[in-house]
Amino acid sequence: MTKFHYLCITSLSITLFLGSGCSDKKTTEPKQTMVTQEVTTVEKSAAAKEIAPVEKVLDTFSVGAQVYVRSLAVEEAKNHLWIGTSVGVHEIDLENLSPLNTFTREHGLANEYVFGIGIDEDGYKWFGTNAGGISRYKDDEWKTFFPMHGLADYWVYSFANAKDGGLWVGTWAGANYVDRKTEKFTTYVKELVNEWVYGLAVDSKGVAWFGTEGGISRFDGKNWVSWTHEDGLGAANETNLPFSKNTGLGTRSRHDLGVLSGGLATYNPNYVFSVVVDQRDDSIWAGTWGGGVSHYINGKWENLTTADGLSGNIVYSVAQDKNGVLWFGTDRGLTRYDGKSWHIWNTHNGLSGRDVFALATTPNGDIWAGTRGGVTRLGL
Repeated sequence: MTKFHYLCITSLSITLFLGSGCSDKKTTEPKQTMVTQEVTTVEKSAAAKEIAPVEKVLDTFSVGAQVYVRSLAVEEAKNHLWIGTSVGVHEIDLENLSPLNTFTREHGLANEYVFGIGIDEDGYKWFGTNAGGISRYKDDEWKTFFPMHGLADYWVYSFANAKDGGLWVGTWAGANYVDRKTEKFTTYVKELVNEWVYGLAVDSKGVAWFGTEGGISRFDGKNWVSWTHEDGLGAANETNLPFSKNTGLGTRSRHDLGVLSGGLATYNPNYVFSVVVDQRDDSIWAGTWGGGVSHYINGKWENLTTADGLSGNIVYSVAQDKNGVLWFGTDRGLTRYDGKSWHIWNTHNGLSGRDVFALATTPNGDIWAGTRGGVTRLGL
């Protein structure tokens, strides 16, 4: 049976209740109803029937009906989960699922809308905000980084730890490499296939991968290589969806990250929301806008869509758990793919929202999915 919890951001603290709501001046909590645990499964082959038990929804945490959960990050050293929302940041103790802190502008955030969270090797938390630059936090100390400090832009969406101890940052005006010892920012724009950077990942060799609005770029420390839809990134538009006009240079003033037009889904396969390195072979998984999930392996791109078993072709987030299983957050729910079988969760079988914007996997094997309105925890 699903348990419903409620997380409320206030100016001082974060509270969690079991089975009861909490007030918010800006939003009203919807009535929650209990649901049975069901999983939609698509078998790819007969051999896939003999598989390990599949995760189920364990908890749903509410953050407010109109609040977006845009980023999730696990701090393994403390076993804490950090939740970036459109109204602030939550810190959760994963051992007992208790709320520890809530951070807003009053506490040190430059802007409450947090799109990206990075945790470096020294335990500093880096929060990428919407028009507020970067806010860095550790042990009750805050520091803010703006373009005046070398940051490429005020809009910051992603982070990835470099092999040499540095930090990669994705912004709306290129990517930064940060030397954490000197706090020097180096900016890359012309080298990228597109300056709007959303996805970031670093493979085992230290190669950095950048998911942008115009494709994917790779930097090995010396050379840059890029791929677009013409190179195989993103599946074909088989359902004839309209191409999105809410993207590209000249649209900054009206960028709202919306993927709909007239209430219908749109298509932009060059637009990459997320990038993840496969732990098993250093191949790359990329979530695209309308082109499904793209897998770069053996020098070419392979695309998986709803025709294969994916819940939706707009893929906001990608994660891989400790067993190598891939998880895809889409515009139509959450998808689990173990290489043979596909399993789908949506609002009808326990998910807190339809659009899954963020994913995180924890050391104990749980999966956390962030949506509008809340966070869902899945596990065995």
